[in-house]
Amino acid sequence: MVRRRVGLLVPSSNTVMEVDFQRHLPAGTTIHTGRMYLEETTPEAEAEMLDVHTFPAARGVATARPHVIVFGCTSAGALRGNDYDAELCRRIGAETSTEVVSVIASVRAAIRRRGGTRVGVFTPYVDALNRKIAASLEDDGLEVAAVFGMGITENFAIAEVPPEEITDRAAAALGSTAIDLAFLSCTNLRAADAAADLESRLGTPVVTSNLAALEETVRRLDAGAQPGWTGRVAAVDGGR
Repeated sequence: MVRRRVGLLVPSSNTVMEVDFQRHLPAGTTIHTGRMYLEETTPEAEAEMLDVHTFPAARGVATARPHVIVFGCTSAGALRGNDYDAELCRRIGAETSTEVVSVIASVRAAIRRRGGTRVGVFTPYVDALNRKIAASLEDDGLEVAAVFGMGITENFAIAEVPPEEITDRAAAALGSTAIDLAFLSCTNLRAADAAADLESRLGTPVVTSNLAALEETVRRLDAGAQPGWTGRVAAVDGGR
């Protein structure tokens, strides 16, 4: 069995993304993390993370020689627009000689694969970041019917929201809106554990940041993967 290595670039206060990747990546895949200093989920703090902490973390994780690196922050990926996110990933790839996965781009691709066109968005963020997420989707031709956020600015606190509360609050926020897909944003939100229940309650597919990134990561790894890999993440294929 060929061991495959995935590098994660995550905000330093993120405690969820690594867990989700460890739970859902195929056997024989190892996770290696570079942490980008961040404590507050605000545009100002995320801008500092992008400008000061991203490339040192990328250079560090690159020394583990990962086959793929994931830029693991949805809102920072959307912060300066889709063109900036694509250029950021290109620059990380050039710096590390590694293929790079963007979470927000993976989300847009996952929505498209599920046939979503009119999307309801639920996030832990403040409105300033919600607007950036909506703009990222709309700039790719999707219609954002509604965006609701929990207004949390302490990144560590986002991970403390239990899946049951995520489901209840997202269902209450989006249940009366005509949508064909729901997106739960944030790599530090336990959205993967809420997705299946929320799908049942809304009657629509649910995409989450981490499961979309997982799906794209496995697709990238698949060309060189061991026999038996499908290039898909089961939890995502089930609509989660």
